[in-house]
Parts: sequence; C-alpha cells; structure tokens
Amino acid sequence: MKMSDWVIEAENLSKVYRMGTVEVHALCGLSLKVARGEIVAIMGPSGSGKSTLMNIIGCLDRPTAGEYILDGEKTAQLKDDQLASIRNRKVGFVFQSFNLLSRASALFNVELPMRYAGVRSGRKARAREALESVGLADRISHHPNELSGGQQQRVAIARALVNNPAIILADEPTGNLDSASGASVMQLLSELHQSGRTIVVVTHDVRMTQVATHTVQLLDGQIVDETALNALPSTSS
Repeated sequence: MKMSDWVIEAENLSKVYRMGTVEVHALCGLSLKVARGEIVAIMGPSGSGKSTLMNIIGCLDRPTAGEYILDGEKTAQLKDDQLASIRNRKVGFVFQSFNLLSRASALFNVELPMRYAGVRSGRKARAREALESVGLADRISHHPNELSGGQQQRVAIARALVNNPAIILADEPTGNLDSASGASVMQLLSELHQSGRTIVVVTHDVRMTQVATHTVQLLDGQIVDETALNALPSTSS
C-alpha cells in the first residue's frame, strides 16, 4: 500500500502519566495503521488504553514516545496551537454524550466547526447539506431537547462531517442510545464508510464488528488482536 493511502500511522506509541512518584503506562509500544476508507472498531476493557489512543489519534494529546502521522502530517512534536489546527482541519469528533449546545438549533450546532475554522461564507448551506446527508432535513430548526437521542447523535455526526475531515473519530457513539437507535447510528456510520469516509470508532459495542473493516483489541496498552473483517469500499469508477 502506498504511503498516501495511510490516513493513520502510529508507530511504537507510548504514553506515561505521572501521578506523584507513580508512573502509569497507558500505552506500551503500540503500532497501528489505518487505510483511507476504512472503518475501524477499537475495543477493549476499561483501562486497556482505548481513551488514551483515541486522544492521540484525535490530536487531543501527544504520546510520551513514538511517532503519530495523521493524513501525512507528523504530530508528536507540534506545539499546542499547531496540534489544535490539525485537529480542527483533519478530525471530526462524535461523542457518546452528543455535546450539543442545548439552546441552539441543529443547524447552528453543525455550523460550529466552520466558525472555529474561520469559514465566513456558505456556512448555513454546508450545515444544511450535512444535516440532509444524515436524514435530518426536516429537523434543522429543532433544538436538542426536541430531538430523540438517535437524532441528536445524527446532528453530532453531521457536525463531524461538515469540515470534510480526514477521519471521523467516534467515542462510544451508541453508548447513550437504546438498541434501535444504536443500530440506526451504526447503519449511518456504515453508509458513510461506503461513501469513502475513514472512520475510527472506540466502543464496547460488539455490534460494530458487523460494519467494521477490521477490529483492534487492546489490553494493558497494547494491541492483542487485530482482525480484518469486511472489504474496503470499492474505488472503481
């Protein structure tokens, strides 16, 4: 596979947290590559290193040692403002708790990443298009408390899409949803993957294996199993 085909390249990542005289090794020499167009499920028990790996993949944190390259850009030695810039341009986040502004409409919530990126024109049109792409064309003026949990997560996914990031990074996206809403969100992620999006899902939900191209099992800061599951979306014209 050519270098440009890798969206995520993590090589020998270590992360050590120091609490007084105690060192906690959250990641221990972990290496991972994710190809463009994959949907990857990162799984493992609490304390396995999932959240730490997610934070590094999302440029919310940097490793203690090792190299992380996101969409061709080396990140490990960047200053905080440089890391924030890459995070805003390259990563679309979806959180378990939705993280929507309660007093703002769905449309305004989806506009937010563009506001942070300094986009001045066309925001409403792009936000409306993103909401239409997740099946919420008729909910653009609704506030979060007027939407179901599944609809709120769809707003969050639209928000993650609107800047056309290199990856969508989803942290337990079905964790606060009932089974039917969770299945609907997983179907949406699968459809986004089929359209060519690169998606990384940190999850306990084993149903993600039904749509993932491969799974990564973590334990004690290391990958203990990595399994290819389904084919990448077709690139033929």
